[in-house]
Amino acid sequence: MRRLRRLAVALALAALPCVAPPAGAADPAKVIRDVFPVAETGFDPAAVHDLYSGTVVQALFETLYTYDYLARPARLVPRAAEALPQVSDEGRTYVIRVRKGILFAPDAAFGDAKRELVAADFAYALKRLIDPRIRSPWAFLVEGKFAGLDELAEEAKRTGRFDYDRKLAGIEAVDRYTLRLRLKATDYNLPYVLAHEPTSAVAREVIEKYAGADGRALANPVGTGPYRLEQWVRSAKIVLTANPHYRGFTWSFASSDPADAKLVAEMQGKRMPQVGRVEIAIIEEDQSRLLAFRNGELDIMNLEGPLAPNVLDGDRLRPEFAQKGIRLSRIIDPEISYLYWNLQDPVVGGLAKEKVALRRALAMSYPVDEDVKVLRNGQAVEARYPIPPGVVGHQPDWRPAIRHDPAGANALLDTFGYRRGADGYRTLPDGKPLTIRHSSRPDTAARQQDELIRKAYDAIGVRVEFHKEKFPELLKLEKQCKLQSRVASWIADYPDGDNFMQLLYGPNTFQSNNACARIPEYDRLYEQSVRTPPGPARDRLYQDMTRVIEAYAPWRLTVSRYRNQLVQPRVRGYRRHPMLHAHWHYLDVAPSPK
Repeated sequence: MRRLRRLAVALALAALPCVAPPAGAADPAKVIRDVFPVAETGFDPAAVHDLYSGTVVQALFETLYTYDYLARPARLVPRAAEALPQVSDEGRTYVIRVRKGILFAPDAAFGDAKRELVAADFAYALKRLIDPRIRSPWAFLVEGKFAGLDELAEEAKRTGRFDYDRKLAGIEAVDRYTLRLRLKATDYNLPYVLAHEPTSAVAREVIEKYAGADGRALANPVGTGPYRLEQWVRSAKIVLTANPHYRGFTWSFASSDPADAKLVAEMQGKRMPQVGRVEIAIIEEDQSRLLAFRNGELDIMNLEGPLAPNVLDGDRLRPEFAQKGIRLSRIIDPEISYLYWNLQDPVVGGLAKEKVALRRALAMSYPVDEDVKVLRNGQAVEARYPIPPGVVGHQPDWRPAIRHDPAGANALLDTFGYRRGADGYRTLPDGKPLTIRHSSRPDTAARQQDELIRKAYDAIGVRVEFHKEKFPELLKLEKQCKLQSRVASWIADYPDGDNFMQLLYGPNTFQSNNACARIPEYDRLYEQSVRTPPGPARDRLYQDMTRVIEAYAPWRLTVSRYRNQLVQPRVRGYRRHPMLHAHWHYLDVAPSPK
């Protein structure tokens, strides 16, 4: 109870930026030009699962909560809610008041009427995450959580129809502006979930007008956020313009970091958003992105590791960039990258000893130090624990059991019958050929990583072939457990270790569990951890789960990357946030050059 009271008090004390009535602050002449290194997949909050589509979703739609722009560590504040939730019933009941007067962007789905955001829109959005027809990769956020919701989903699987009108004790719009959520068990992370873009409010009439047979409305997003989708050329260009119905706010953030003093002075008191247009280019090749930034065609760019020597001297900008007024915003992302193997695959999958031995050998062959030095040019740190720095539950002194050890990997393969043939490559224990099929993107960075993987596998006599697909297609195949191996990344949806430990939970297969792992011992520990509040007891469970990961080797942790955001001098107010990716409505710019 004491912990719950502290949680309630902390929520109640969180700050809220001052809200102002709409007054057309956004200036169409103020344009920000941003860039994504891979293609987007669409803009339905319940359906998209990649960072870049999710970034756009954050700008188009609104969650109940968000994060203070400057507070470090990340701190929740209300967004579409009037205040942070009223928590009762030992943390199992949350009552949330939705702010009055919030309007959706204009759309034909509403006719000529203005459409106000109401509590039922959030209830509908939460239910969509578990609708079997949609196959949301975010179903794990609500499964087993809200009273009556799982039973409704099971009925939908039997009947083929999800009844959105069914009254649920767990998700209830009490009145037009009040949402009540009743949980099956205490959940200390629910406020974080309600700040994550899959739970963004969507209008039912928009989904019913534009959704395909799969229930997904990927191409016609209509939200209450600061921007709306103006133009979308798939895999090439995304244009956002200011939502004329957005209510706006006054920039009123504070920071204890002296480095933020100039930023605060420039922005304090401005009506937001200032930027009226956001143009996002999709440029997959590293050098092309850097050239566009050098030429002033981009205002903001994430500097990937391969480009670092061209721009950075250690952790600082080279003089030729600094002299132009270009700024660097640099953090270690709260993320992990990992090389995984599909545990449902007949070659690398399963829990038999020889299969575990193969995956452990593959994991031991991979040189993370070369990944950091060669592929990332030092713009990453080795990921030694499944929970990265900056996230609750991280263990900075963890000593992983799996390290780069080709000699040990060869000995392991010899012991379990993976014999070398005349060509030096190994066969399966039954004598059949052994080839690992690794999937990756067709860009320069991925090709460099392919070569590092080939070198690692050659050192232990394992043949590898490479399967190339565009990023959206890889994600699609991954969620169907059709890839044998890939390097994936996960950036924190919320700053708690649960968000990372759920990545190998068996029921999350086809969602966030890319390794398609079902390890009973891990699942039991995970289920115990979600019933345990943050603290030493849960940390011990996470350590036990990490040992299970290292024993069965569904993946090999590789790195957590530095995010080096390059910002042109015309952009004001930018500071990289660990959770917020759509930052445009916090910024101001000088008028766009012709």
